[in-house]
Formats: sequence, C-alpha cells, structure tokens
Amino acid sequence: MTMDTQHVPVDIGDPVNATILSVSEDQIQGFQRNPIGEIVRLSGVDMATVIDRIRAMLEAGTIRRTRQTLLSTSLAPGALVAWKVSQEKLQEAFDAMFQEDPFSGHVVIRSTDAETKGSAYRLWTTLKVPQGYSLDKHARYLMAKVGADHYRLMPAKRIFALGVGHVRRKTMDPGSKTDTPATVRDTVIVELSDLEWQVLTALKREFEPEEIVEDIWAARAEEAGLSLDSFYEVAEGLDARRVIGRFSTFLEHAKELKSGERVTRYNALFHWAVPAGQEMEAGREIGRHHILTHCYWREGGPEFGNVNIMAVAHGMEREKVYAHKQAIDDHLASVNIPLLYTNVFWGGRVEIKPSEISPLAYAEWAKRVGLRPEDMKER
Repeated sequence: MTMDTQHVPVDIGDPVNATILSVSEDQIQGFQRNPIGEIVRLSGVDMATVIDRIRAMLEAGTIRRTRQTLLSTSLAPGALVAWKVSQEKLQEAFDAMFQEDPFSGHVVIRSTDAETKGSAYRLWTTLKVPQGYSLDKHARYLMAKVGADHYRLMPAKRIFALGVGHVRRKTMDPGSKTDTPATVRDTVIVELSDLEWQVLTALKREFEPEEIVEDIWAARAEEAGLSLDSFYEVAEGLDARRVIGRFSTFLEHAKELKSGERVTRYNALFHWAVPAGQEMEAGREIGRHHILTHCYWREGGPEFGNVNIMAVAHGMEREKVYAHKQAIDDHLASVNIPLLYTNVFWGGRVEIKPSEISPLAYAEWAKRVGLRPEDMKER
C-alpha cells in the first residue's frame, strides 16, 4: 500500500523528486520488464517512495505523462513541418493543429531574433502518418484547413540525439559532451505483424496515476489479450527491432507548474548548414553535446539557408542557451567542420502530444473528417 498522494511533495525542487526525475525522464532505455524497479535501482530511492512520488507528480500535473515511448521514426513516416501562416491566422492554426489533428505532435510558435531566412515560417509542428499514408497529402489537407500559405516538410534522414532529461540538464555546463561522437540512428520504416501492433498499442498508452505499480505490465498484457510471458516476448522482440524508445516520465516543461516552478523557460531550435557530404560527421559531433534533447539531419532547403543539421536545447536563461550554442559552434570549428549558415528559432507558445501512428486510427479519422482513406494513401 502507498501513502495518500495528497500529502506527498510534488515540486521538482524537492530533493527526492529531483533524484527520481533525473533517472525517470530519460535514463530507462528500451523495454524493461520492471521499469519502476529500474528507476529504484538507478536512483537509490525505495520502491514505495518512487511509486508515491510519480503518482503524486502525475496527479498534480508536474509530470505531464508517463508512458513507454516508441521510436516512431521507425514505425511511421514523419517530418518536421514549417508552416507559413499569416499573423491573423496564426493562433487559430496553432489550436487546430494541436486540438484537431491526432497526427501532429509538437506544435510550436517560433521566432528569430531578426528577420532572416525562414523567419516568416512561424508555426512549426511534427507530423507523422501511419505506414501506407502520404505525409504530403496530409500536409496539403492541413494547409487548406488552417489557411496556411505554404509549408516545408523536413523528414529526418538520420538521428544523432533523442532524449529529454530537463532536470538532469538544468545545471549542465556549456560544452559538456560525450568522449566520442554520437551514435547514428537510421530512419528505415519497420513493418509489424498484427500481433506486434496489438502489443505496441497496449505498450504505448499513457499510464494513469493508479496504474503506476511495481508489476506495471500485467494489466497491459491482459489488455492485449496475452499472457504476461507472451507479452514480454513480443515486447522484447520489438525492442530488438529498434522500435522501442524509453520508459519516461515527461515533465510539463513548456508551462508554469501549479507550484509556480518552471522546468525550463526557453527552448531553441538550432540550425546549421554544413558542406554537402559532411552531414554525418557534423551530426555526430553536434549530437555528442549533452544539452541537446534532439538532433537530426534534416534538409531545410533554400527557404532556410539550406540547413541540414537541426537540434533542440532547453534552458532557464536565454544567455546560457546561447552559450551552449556557441560551445557547439566552437567545437565544430575545432574539428574543421565549416559553418555555411546558422540560426536560432526560439520557441514561444508550445503544446505537445504523442502522434497517433495506427493505420486503423488513420482510416477512422479520415472518414470522420469527410475524406476517403484510400485517397490519402501513397500511390
């Protein structure tokens, strides 16, 4: 039995919570049979306290969601999308993307410090569509729906960094990096069987506070209609195929918490253009910096100065975020990688939700909004 969570500290500044979160945000990689036990092992906090604290922070909204993440770039075609939307339509377009489109994930209004290449593209989203469906057709539907003037799809060609860990990064020094260049992740789409989708659907659903228990997968195995051993076997097979991300407690980092705390105040999308042929080398050198939550090879095209490496960093002070960016630029210079162009797009209004990647869900959505599912497929 756990204690009444109404009397449990829920602020991120509490030492016990900070210890738990420094592990639970992004250190439980892959599929674990006992992810709560792994948090206990790595944090040194006892099981009952870990369960109580995660439940309480989830109930209070300090933790935005707790879930098993997927490497969705391996499961569904996706892209970062920059939208050119007039100022008078911008907020309504933001609301539509967040509230009405299950396939748009991160929705951010961004700005630059001065008018530069691409600064007219204020609305940025991540977009994924299930296998067999067309990213471009979906984007054209959204463009008409919100009255956008133009969009730029930027699929990830390679991934060099992916993880959150905002509590762990709060005191990080500019220039902090791994001893070796980042590992490269591919973005090849993996096809799954019906049984694998059945398990994946149960795996990825967010946990309610009362579902945070030591034996956390037993109810999900029952939901999937499998014995726990069979559920483990399929989940571990999915992990081996590199479609499972991490078990994570996501903080509400974009908004002020009920306690008045902020997990971060600034988020920045960094752009770099490096010479063609050096994208992999540059991505590995940039992606080794600990401050980055995301780092990808994406092609921005002429609208964005032909940038080809993009990364995201968060921080409490704008000047320190700049200092992290400068440290990365200096490192690139030290390893003889020229910068042809660079820029920073600052995040303003932000909403985040997981993108739906189920083909069945897409077909149902298309019918609901008056589209024929077959018309939205790749040809």
